[in-house]
Amino acid sequence: MPTKLTVPIAEENVRDLKVGDQVLVSGVIFTGRDAAHKYMMENFIKGDCPDAEKEVYEILKKGLAGSVIYHCGPVVKKNEAGKYEFVAAGPTTSIREEPYQADVIGHFGVRAVIGKGGMRERTLAGCKEHGAVYLHAIGGAATLIAQSVEEVLNVYKLDFGVPEAFWQIRVKDFPCVVTMDAHGQSLHEKVRADSQAKLEEILAK
Repeated sequence: MPTKLTVPIAEENVRDLKVGDQVLVSGVIFTGRDAAHKYMMENFIKGDCPDAEKEVYEILKKGLAGSVIYHCGPVVKKNEAGKYEFVAAGPTTSIREEPYQADVIGHFGVRAVIGKGGMRERTLAGCKEHGAVYLHAIGGAATLIAQSVEEVLNVYKLDFGVPEAFWQIRVKDFPCVVTMDAHGQSLHEKVRADSQAKLEEILAK
C-alpha cells in the first residue's frame, strides 16, 4: 500500500521512507523549474533579498517549509469563473536543477522534490542532510497527473512565463515513487552504475 504524505510533512515521516516506496502526496505544494530555481538562488540564498522581492520570499519561505517543490511546466486555462485550472501537469527533467536543489531544500525546509529522471550527488547529499526525498512522477501522464490537482491557489512570478512561474496548487493523492531517499540511496545511481558495468562487459567481448 502506498504511504500517504500530507503537507506539512514531518521530517521523521520522510526519514522513514526508502527507495522504491510508493507514496501519495496531498496538500499545498509549489511548482518550480529552471527560472524559479535560479531566481531563488540569486535573490534569496546567495545574498540579501531585494526589497522588491520580499513579499514573494515570505510567501515561499512559509509555503515551502515542510512542503514539496514540483518540477513541472503546466498547461493552464481559465475557467468561466476566471480561475486557473491545470490542463496538463507532467513532470519535467530534474537534472537541470542540480546546481540549485540542495541549497533550496536547506534554505526553505523543503521535504520532497517531485520530477522525472532523478538528480545527482549534490542533491542526494542535501536530502540526507536535511531530511528530504526525491519523488519520481510518471512521465508521459501529464493529463492524468493534472487530475490530482484539486485547485490552483495562486501564481507568483508569472512574468517568467506560464511554464516557469511558481504555481501554488492543492493536490490530493498525487502518485509518486521514492527514487532518492534521506539515507543516501538512489535508484538512479544504481541504474547508471549497472548500465556502465553492462556497457564495459559488452565492450570487453
